[in-house]
Amino acid sequence: MNPPSNDLQYASQNRPRVRVAAVQMVSTPRVDENLRTAATLIAEAVAGGAALVALPEYFPIMGISDADKVRVREFDGHGPIQDFLASSAREHAIWLIGGSLPLSAEHPEKVLNSCLAYNPQGQRVARYDKIHLFGFRQGDECYDESATIEAGRQVVGFATPFGRVGLSICYDLRFPELYRALGVTDLLVIPAAFTETTGRAHWEILLRARAIENQCYVLAMAQAGRHENGRETHGNSMLIDPWGVIIARQAKGPGVIIGELDPNRLAEVRANLPALRHRVM
Repeated sequence: MNPPSNDLQYASQNRPRVRVAAVQMVSTPRVDENLRTAATLIAEAVAGGAALVALPEYFPIMGISDADKVRVREFDGHGPIQDFLASSAREHAIWLIGGSLPLSAEHPEKVLNSCLAYNPQGQRVARYDKIHLFGFRQGDECYDESATIEAGRQVVGFATPFGRVGLSICYDLRFPELYRALGVTDLLVIPAAFTETTGRAHWEILLRARAIENQCYVLAMAQAGRHENGRETHGNSMLIDPWGVIIARQAKGPGVIIGELDPNRLAEVRANLPALRHRVM
């Protein structure tokens, strides 16, 4: 799906207010267990009035080894994880964004780390494959996603009755040019599994920066705690408004945060400080 032209029609004040939810998890190596946890938290979000619910990166599996996700990869359009997402969206009549799951890649020993979005009828409306692959080395910590993940190539956004949504995943957050390439959006959805080390230093700063510079809401869903593989993820799922104000936040552990997207607030910020109109590049 191609990004729209950079006009501000997407900031319409005629759109309805809507409640959105970020699901925070501490996923395990067991897909069935993680899907049950996700189902419980989705139901909690719906009970809180959320019309859009988003899950974190790697919600179906945080394996003992990076190769574990390759073993549970699904072909595009088929598999228990995708069936779960479609049926959950349809059952609850919500927009559901499935943080990320492993889909088959061209390389036989790698996967695409893919974020899938579904409408309230359970139909898939968007697929984004993570473009930027995390690499980090500090002391005993060492991560190299490119060893088991094949990079995506295209930015993806999609339209909803409450505005345009842009997709990205975790490490993408550090690359502001990705968000500019999306065009004008009303909501950026950012599932993640930031490490505690990098998250403590940069997570909140980067999220608020993306909200401020794009003058839009940011919904960030995180893995949040100590995993069975020994990895510690930072958590701190958030909803942030277009001025960079944190509306809702959960620090650690499984849970749900809920907040409201207000189109009048979006229009007010863009009118008072028309940075999007002032761009020359």
